[in-house]
Amino acid sequence: MNKTELIEHISSKTDLSKADVGRALEAFVGAVKTTLKKKGSVTLVGFGTFAVSERAARTGRNPRTGEEIKIKKARVPKFRPGKALKDAVNSK
Repeated sequence: MNKTELIEHISSKTDLSKADVGRALEAFVGAVKTTLKKKGSVTLVGFGTFAVSERAARTGRNPRTGEEIKIKKARVPKFRPGKALKDAVNSK
C-alpha cells in the first residue's frame, strides 16, 4: 500500500475528503519527524513506537574492492510494533 492508497482507504472508512485525510497524514508524518529529530519518541498504544537509536562508528568493507572504509556514527529511526499489531499480523 502506498501513500495514495492509504489516503483513499482512510477516506472511504471515514466521512473525510481525500484532501482532509492527506493533510492529516502529512501533519502526522511531520509530527513524528519533528519529535524524532529532537531525540524523542512517539508511542501509539496498540500500534507501536517510533524512536531514534544511535549507531556507533565502525569499520566496514567495500564489497567490490574489499578495501576497509570508515562508517560514521549515525542516528537512525526505529519502529517497535506493539502487542496488538503483532497479534493482528499473526492471527489467522
